[in-house]
Amino acid sequence: MSTKDLIVVGAGIIGLATAFRAHCEGRSVHVIDRADRPVGSSIQNFGHACFTGQSDDVQSLMEKSREGWLEAAQAVGLWAAESGTLVPAVTEVEMQILQEFSAHRGADKVVMLDAEQTSQAVGNPQLGAVGGAHLVRDLRVNPREAAPKIAAWLAGNGVKFTWNTHVTKVAEGTVYSNRGDFNAEEVVVCTNFELVDLFPEMAERHELEVCTLVMSLIERPERFSSDFSMLTGTSLARYGGFSVLPSHEALRAELAVREPELTGCIANLMVTGIPEGLLIGDSHAYAKSPEPFIDERIAQLLLDKATNYLGIGKPVIKQRWLGRYANSVKTDLILEKPDARTTVAVVASGIGMTYSFGLADRIIRGDF
Repeated sequence: MSTKDLIVVGAGIIGLATAFRAHCEGRSVHVIDRADRPVGSSIQNFGHACFTGQSDDVQSLMEKSREGWLEAAQAVGLWAAESGTLVPAVTEVEMQILQEFSAHRGADKVVMLDAEQTSQAVGNPQLGAVGGAHLVRDLRVNPREAAPKIAAWLAGNGVKFTWNTHVTKVAEGTVYSNRGDFNAEEVVVCTNFELVDLFPEMAERHELEVCTLVMSLIERPERFSSDFSMLTGTSLARYGGFSVLPSHEALRAELAVREPELTGCIANLMVTGIPEGLLIGDSHAYAKSPEPFIDERIAQLLLDKATNYLGIGKPVIKQRWLGRYANSVKTDLILEKPDARTTVAVVASGIGMTYSFGLADRIIRGDF
């Protein structure tokens, strides 16, 4: 079949960001995916680009990703809110780590809030926060529209898409599939946890598995805007930007005593708004072949804890689902070249939306 400059295997947000960046540089691009539209990890998440909370060593990549999201939003016409992230502190230890983080990252990126400002921002005067912070550089997108809209825009501007196609092998510029062979000068493989289908040895070397996440969508009370975004103390214990701070271990110890159920299900309790409602989650469970069942106890726990922060007495549940993404205990990012014309790019943690356009820039420039 006809040769393109670039074939992207996988139409999740990493593959689409790579296709977008390559297309904008004038390259001919072909995207291949086994589904008939983006339905995987890229639409199952919070739509939260938490640039500020990531580790120090990827902050330049985070800035590239932020620039890329804003560029794509303008070109494609998708919603990208520069509203940042609210982080209420409900204990002195949480407040201490936020103060350390503001000093570490800079007051221009982490704006400290007092108790009254935090309660107003959360929309719950009964929260009892001791203070909080606003991570001003973070972005919000609607995960249910972002990937589909980018794919549609690319298809309408000359990028070829082959959907419903199972890729069986990639090597030296050839993509083998159930619809025949496709050729390109370069191939980028962005197949998330399905990497094991094409490069099993690589997946095994990185101990790649599937992380499943219990999530829900509830009706959004009018006092919350669609760009609302909130992290909690469990988030501060999870993200790499906080792990280097003096109070990190004290926070983890406090959470283990104060919130044993949340720590027991490895929760990152957070809430984001979209036009359809408020997204609430999430827990984390790891397996190579996870079962499809939602644990109602965990789902209710997350719902109760989140709505207590927000002061929502009777939440109306619209949807529940079990999200999935690739995870590795060895690395957050798999970025390798199994041969001279093939690049593998898998975000092996739950920050694919955050990495996306920054990672795409590295892939296109060959900066790895």
